Amino acid sequence: MVTGAGAGVGRAIARRFGEDGCKVALLSRGEDGLEGARRDVEAAGGTALALPTDVSDPEAVEAAAERVERELGPIDVWVNDAMTTVFAFFEDIEPEEYRRATDVTYHGMVWGTRSALRRMVPRDRGKIVLVGSALAFQGIPLQAPYCGAKHAAKGFFDSVRAELKHKGSGVQVSMVHLPGVNTPQFDHCRAKTSGHPQPVAPVYQPEIAADAVHWAAHHRRRQVYVGISTLYTVLGSKFAPSIAEWYLARSAVKGQQTEGPPDAQNKQGNLMEPQPGDRGARGRFSGKAHERSPQWMASKRRGLLAAGAAFAGAAGLWAARTER
Repeated sequence: MVTGAGAGVGRAIARRFGEDGCKVALLSRGEDGLEGARRDVEAAGGTALALPTDVSDPEAVEAAAERVERELGPIDVWVNDAMTTVFAFFEDIEPEEYRRATDVTYHGMVWGTRSALRRMVPRDRGKIVLVGSALAFQGIPLQAPYCGAKHAAKGFFDSVRAELKHKGSGVQVSMVHLPGVNTPQFDHCRAKTSGHPQPVAPVYQPEIAADAVHWAAHHRRRQVYVGISTLYTVLGSKFAPSIAEWYLARSAVKGQQTEGPPDAQNKQGNLMEPQPGDRGARGRFSGKAHERSPQWMASKRRGLLAAGAAFAGAAGLWAARTER
């Protein structure tokens, strides 16, 4: 199961599982994006079931889960990725806008996890992956709804993991924290800024995020951090929060906007209703997006790197003793 599968990171995640020949259930509101995701998965070698679903509705999520298990079989992996937001200063966001962004980005993750656990816990197996963000650790200007939702998701994640450990459950839950990613969200999310929204640099392609989610689904690591900027953000928020706030206050407002104004489609965005069209996985910022992340490549192999370091240390000691 992949929520938010119609575009962006969710779209890339769905395609990545399709490359394994998996049966992939695709949840999103926009039917055009879902159809594109279905084609991507099947072209990659997988089987796809596209289900138009508003993840903020727990009954709709539960109905989708029932249909998936009826048509495709038991759900082994559930990925919660769906999101929407409003790019604006907090005081310019209306209550219904803030509530809607929270319902999709945070409550959608909650309801997805709830439906997944209903099926996985009795079977004592399964993997749930929550797509988080560096902004789950450090809020930034112009993104109060999104940052608040990701902070909430982090606390929710901690609670669910503790409960599963208490029960001795075999169900695993991981969270993948992402940097700025080149996705269409900057074109289809509502914006009340003077400039067109853009991701915070450094920017990475969504396929890197998809690889991290796919990897997390097959490993037991508690949290996964993608991109060196994510590590800097986590460490900065922990050890130097005042400096982090000072830096963000000076740079993040301008850094999240291009010189040109938002497109007309950003005025409404996909906050309340999906927009027509298939936007795919990548956004308009490929020219500045990294195709690889050395940090993530090293993180995946940290066991091998630790073993190599230990071997090098042991070899150095042996060489020193031999010399003496």
